[in-house]
Amino acid sequence: MKAMLSIARREIGAIFATPIGWTCLAALLLMTGFFFAWMLGLYAETALQAAASPWDDPVNVNDHLVAPFFSSWAVILLFACPAISMRLIAGDRRDGSLELLMTSPISTFQIVGGKYLGAMGFVCIMLAATLHFPVMLLWLGDPDPGVLTSCYLAILFMSAAFVAVGLAASSLTESQLVALLISFAVLLGFWLLGAADSQAPGVFTKVLAHASLLDHMESLARGAIHLRDVVYFLTFSGFFLFVAHQRIEWMRWGE
Repeated sequence: MKAMLSIARREIGAIFATPIGWTCLAALLLMTGFFFAWMLGLYAETALQAAASPWDDPVNVNDHLVAPFFSSWAVILLFACPAISMRLIAGDRRDGSLELLMTSPISTFQIVGGKYLGAMGFVCIMLAATLHFPVMLLWLGDPDPGVLTSCYLAILFMSAAFVAVGLAASSLTESQLVALLISFAVLLGFWLLGAADSQAPGVFTKVLAHASLLDHMESLARGAIHLRDVVYFLTFSGFFLFVAHQRIEWMRWGE
């Protein structure tokens, strides 16, 4: 465990030492700030219209502001997480530090776990930098704290899945750019399954809907924490971490 945490600290420091890390952090804050201001304006306009009409029900802040706002984060993370994770293995292969890790007494599980924890640690720092948004929502309105918590859990689960794919892609190539493209293509494919399920015939509709990352994320963002969604994200992340583990094992003993 000590070796894993040591690798994780090294990875967090390495991410902050590159322009990619600061760019991803700045992009998240900039884009979420833009989405927050835009959606807050739309919510205020809708609420005023509903208040002026005796036939309209009051506008629910959870449904009309909180859930759409956090759902928009998925688009940002779709680009940010592959950029953060593309160098985890590929960068070490390029500068030769991966060979030092593989010839050390550290297990492959510790290498993969440490690098994954490092990337997720940086993601958690990014999410912590956005905590002023729920504070502002609680100050301006009356959102359900449970829904806000569920939304952050949804973002964390989705980020974990994205980073796992990025780590697996990074283990397959020495090129960080190729790793970025592979992880983005895989994530985009699982993303588009949510749009394809309505076009699929019969039984395939449910299969595609269950395989879609976006459908499970939106379910959590609505404040409904279902076991099937949690199991999906854990299984999804675990599979791609297993791919990364097996790839490093093959490089360690097969090459």
